[in-house]
Amino acid sequence: MIDTTLEMEQYDCPFIDTTADHGVAFSAVQWEFDTATASLETRMVVEGDEPEALADGLVALRDHDQMAEYDLIRKTDGVAQIRTVIDETDAMQTIRDNNGYITGPFYIDDGSELWHVGFDDQSAEDATLAQLDRRNEFEVVDREEPELPELQKFVQNAGAAMTLVEGCRTLSSVERETLATAATEGYFESPRSATLGSLAEEFDVSKPAVSKNLRRGQRKMLRRVVDALDELDTADID
Repeated sequence: MIDTTLEMEQYDCPFIDTTADHGVAFSAVQWEFDTATASLETRMVVEGDEPEALADGLVALRDHDQMAEYDLIRKTDGVAQIRTVIDETDAMQTIRDNNGYITGPFYIDDGSELWHVGFDDQSAEDATLAQLDRRNEFEVVDREEPELPELQKFVQNAGAAMTLVEGCRTLSSVERETLATAATEGYFESPRSATLGSLAEEFDVSKPAVSKNLRRGQRKMLRRVVDALDELDTADID
């Protein structure tokens, strides 16, 4: 496998057009290509330089002539989550025609986007890059060709990583913010540079309340850490 990171400037991508004209950036959290309709469905997190830029950018994206479907899921301050469907771009078709595949999320900002593309061999990569060069501007910013043992280790550890991610998702917003603040301000250091009292003052709650949020968050994460360690031990045995 060859894992190539490209900085792309597609001429037929509504997301790139929008970031070129407005102070917004898009991060893909889910994407699915429909081969029957040659369309790409995505769920994106949209960040704006300021709330007004976000609002203007979302309107421009919604009204773009290459946007097939657009749904605003939610919006808070300078961040929004959207669902979109766009037709296959020229670059997408080129990559698919040469048996390339997407290996990581898209990030789009300031008129260009980062693509993580995988190829099974050198000839597929060479053919793709040669064809992309005819109709798109791009730069190869990173390229890796991991050996099979490295790929095996990555796959084995992926389960443990997802266990930790799921643990983070079980935290409430209060638990997450309390843990993050406690860690950042040195509550878990020795000696401590933050105390229950200082954390309680920062969150404007009582010491028992902040202690309860810390204990709940730590308990949830500790269970996931133990599960992840078990998965790593199993992978090492295999």
